[in-house]
Amino acid sequence: MSRAREGTRVPAPLLVPAALGAAFLVLPVLGLLVRTPWSQLATQLADPAVGEALRLSLVSATLATALSLVLGVPLAWVLARSRARGRSVLRALVTVPLVLPPVVGGVALFLVLGRQGIVGSWLDDAFGITIPFTTTAVVIAETFVAMPFLVISVEGALRAADARFEDVAATLGAGRWTTFRRVTLPLVAPGVAAGAVLCWARALGEFGATITFAGNFPGTTQTMPLAVYLALQRDPDAAIVLSVVLLAVSLATLLLLRDRWLGRTGAA
Repeated sequence: MSRAREGTRVPAPLLVPAALGAAFLVLPVLGLLVRTPWSQLATQLADPAVGEALRLSLVSATLATALSLVLGVPLAWVLARSRARGRSVLRALVTVPLVLPPVVGGVALFLVLGRQGIVGSWLDDAFGITIPFTTTAVVIAETFVAMPFLVISVEGALRAADARFEDVAATLGAGRWTTFRRVTLPLVAPGVAAGAVLCWARALGEFGATITFAGNFPGTTQTMPLAVYLALQRDPDAAIVLSVVLLAVSLATLLLLRDRWLGRTGAA
């Protein structure tokens, strides 16, 4: 017991940088809350433009998460369980949006899906479909930057899951699809849920790729982060109120993941 207590003590040289690091991360959030014009909160939120931006943000982030689930879960399975060559290269390419500047991601989407893009020109000529500067472009941009969070989370859950359950299902005559649907998915459900929440939160806060690929048109492509950027130039109080709304959503996201984090910590 004495050794366990000794191990939990923080070395003195770590206390000062740890306190500075905590202050560096916490003080801006506290500053935002302190400077929030709480008396104007209801008035600002009642603005139709704010409501429209919030609605578009919630809808587009939800659609981006749904698309990420459809595409990302199978991709995570391939990365975690497949023995095909080139998995490391594929994993690196899939995770590039995590480190790629969002504006660069928007430019890349434009070069592929724009009117003169590799795929966009064909869509325009064959079907008359134009993607940039539409609500669809918002969903695509958010999916591009957010799906890697889901893929990484699900891949980690798949690697940690006990594959013996799948082997037993196979020996009992279950096909690969049945095993995946009835055994694998329930095993990694917490990882899928956590990845989906992180994906949704990242999509909700997306700015750079959205403004580059979809533009900033109220009612069509103007999401909450874009509304904050625009409001900061003409009405700082409105920008603060919108920022507090996004902060509240981020905190709610962390609370949703809290039980899973604590469970993993306890298991460790």
